Amino acid sequence: MDKDEKPARAPRGFAAMDPARQRELASLGGKRAHESGRGHQWDSAAASAAGKRGGMASRGGRGKLPAPGGGPIEQK
Repeated sequence: MDKDEKPARAPRGFAAMDPARQRELASLGGKRAHESGRGHQWDSAAASAAGKRGGMASRGGRGKLPAPGGGPIEQK
């Protein structure tokens, strides 16, 4: 082994677990969060609005995508 190479590390924590066990633990955490009142409490309208805001922030909306010629695509 060269002096620049680092030895491979074994996965730890969730990465070392069986995928079925990971899902089981994640499910338990979600159930506990809802039981304690800290889970998601959004209705579909609020979730839709949040998704729209995220899409606009990530790419500026469809009107700002580059056209094949390089300019913005016009929305109709």
